[in-house]
Amino acid sequence: MRPERLNPLFAESTSLKGVGPGLKRPLEKLALTRVRDLAYHLPDRFVERRAVASLDEASVGEQVVVALTPREHRSDGSMRAPFRVLAEDDAGNICALTYFGRNAGWAKKQLPLGERRWIAGRLDQYGQMLQIVHPDHVAEEGGAALGTLREPVYPLSEGLTQGRIAALVQQALGQLPDMPEWIEPGLFARMGWPDWKAALLSAHHGEHPAARDRLAYDELLANSLALMLVRNANRARVGTPLAGDGGLRAKLQLPFALTGAQQRSIAEIAGDLAQSAPMLRLLQGDVGSGKTVVALESMLIAVEAGAQAALLAPTELLARQHHATLTRMAAGTGVTMALLTGRDKGRARESILMGLMDGSIQLCVGTHAIFQEAVAYRNLALVVIDEQHRFGVGQRLMLTQKGRRTPHCLAMTATPIPRTLTLAQYGEMDVSRLDELPPGRQPIDTRVVAAERIEDVVAALGRHLASGQQAYWVCPMVRENENADLAAAEARFAALQARFGADAVLVHGQLRPEAKDAAMERFVRGEAKLLVATTVIEVGVDVPNATLMVIEQADRFGLAQLHQLRGRVGRGAEKSTCLLLRSESLSETARERLALLRETQDGFRLAEEDLRLRGGGELLGTRQSGDTPFRIASLAQIAEMLPMAHDDARLLIERDGGLTGERGEAARLLLYLFERDYGVQLLRGG
Repeated sequence: MRPERLNPLFAESTSLKGVGPGLKRPLEKLALTRVRDLAYHLPDRFVERRAVASLDEASVGEQVVVALTPREHRSDGSMRAPFRVLAEDDAGNICALTYFGRNAGWAKKQLPLGERRWIAGRLDQYGQMLQIVHPDHVAEEGGAALGTLREPVYPLSEGLTQGRIAALVQQALGQLPDMPEWIEPGLFARMGWPDWKAALLSAHHGEHPAARDRLAYDELLANSLALMLVRNANRARVGTPLAGDGGLRAKLQLPFALTGAQQRSIAEIAGDLAQSAPMLRLLQGDVGSGKTVVALESMLIAVEAGAQAALLAPTELLARQHHATLTRMAAGTGVTMALLTGRDKGRARESILMGLMDGSIQLCVGTHAIFQEAVAYRNLALVVIDEQHRFGVGQRLMLTQKGRRTPHCLAMTATPIPRTLTLAQYGEMDVSRLDELPPGRQPIDTRVVAAERIEDVVAALGRHLASGQQAYWVCPMVRENENADLAAAEARFAALQARFGADAVLVHGQLRPEAKDAAMERFVRGEAKLLVATTVIEVGVDVPNATLMVIEQADRFGLAQLHQLRGRVGRGAEKSTCLLLRSESLSETARERLALLRETQDGFRLAEEDLRLRGGGELLGTRQSGDTPFRIASLAQIAEMLPMAHDDARLLIERDGGLTGERGEAARLLLYLFERDYGVQLLRGG
């Protein structure tokens, strides 16, 4: 149960003055649904203004606050023409206050002739005249304007203004309670950080240079502490030791020899499975590194020991692909396997449920349907979770409560994660890495092509499809945004469909699930030759006949995401190509990113380089979902402070009595504040 003192922070944002139905939606777009969210909605930057007695003291391009007296309202009467207020400073200098659109009436009211006003804005020059376009503030008193000398600039969504969001943030900050200190006292004194409440207030006003570091550290500490509590609670549970005799694994007829990394990972997993403490292990493997074989070997150990195993996939399409692959690999073992998804109904579903209950089904593959309340297992001892980043820690805990004893858990991800972020996201897990690719895999020919050559690319795509092979075309957005120049998947699909007809299908995240699955299945079966998509195909689509990938506006994506997308091709015997269409003008970071992608296919190296490039502050491209589990801590802060937070959490648990005592009670508040309270729930009486 959440501590009472935090309840005001978790009140809905609609409880704040001025938030009605009209503001609710734009706030939701920014995930600002509670008072707490607004308090932690930190500014991107600050506008620094200088107060000047006259315009002679200011420079063109400078942000200023100056007193001006309107002398003339000037307009030609056209709605399209600018409305100008000619105003004079105390030294007699003239400046035009310029407004566009339907702002003339407002400007006349705010700037009556002959009445002195304080103006805040950027001083520019138009021809021979000084001007301030759309002044940021107009005030009757100097004190109100001088209060804007340092002003926060917040991230916005359509329907929100800086003034409105700033007013809501101030309301939220007014509800901050006093909190006890949860940071280790020696560290707190050494870092010179302000306390929690002072840090939040300062972060919005730009006063204390270390305020944002303090807030980021809080988030990292909450995460580290929660993951450590999960890990300790898991070690205290009793699982089922699984020691296979190797009989089923010996019957596997694989078309290739296992790599050293696969053999090492299987040995690590087998060692964990043999223990009574439930395994909690993450298997990291680059695209095509052979995670599925490792998962199958692990599940066969469970079956050899007389138990059942289940594999959970995030989508029905991926579950079906896994079932087909595992069935093919395990064909000679005699193991009984079932596929269970939300689509299964009636007698077929009942038959599967009976088989799981009586143990006649030894391996089950499916979506979340395999863990619904109605699904019971005779002896579920191993759970394999694919595409781990789709499932949070709380879900992982829920999934491991289906067995008579706590099942062992093997989580898999195809997204190479830098070692720093591995600790942040999966600190409760042991980690195995598949850092070798199976022999015989051909490198993907990666080329960077200027966007103006798109007609040549479409012509080459036509020749590729005519040869009987398939292709992907990836766009960064679904619909055109009037404020951005990103290509839209729907618009691109319309153009490509006009050229290739029924051979082209479209998939994006806003489609109904059944429509998305139908389009994807047409492509998987080879009935469609071209799949136009957003990044929903980043993981899980395995079509060996697809040997061409076109990524439009590739410079907008992160390195790791580009690598994941590229990994959709190169999965068969034919040579594959990836074309990266770049914008006309590239930043140095974008240029370096694309050059690295041409240079290497080592996903782990690319992940580390991606962290280095983006850690510098230039977040080119869409921020990848699952990038980090953090909202406040930047990549640079994670790299710098996560080891410190990890050590602090360990000290709290091992030396300072965990969540009991004065600091422990403060740490409970921290866990609830950052919604890592699953760590509290694991403790008896928490």
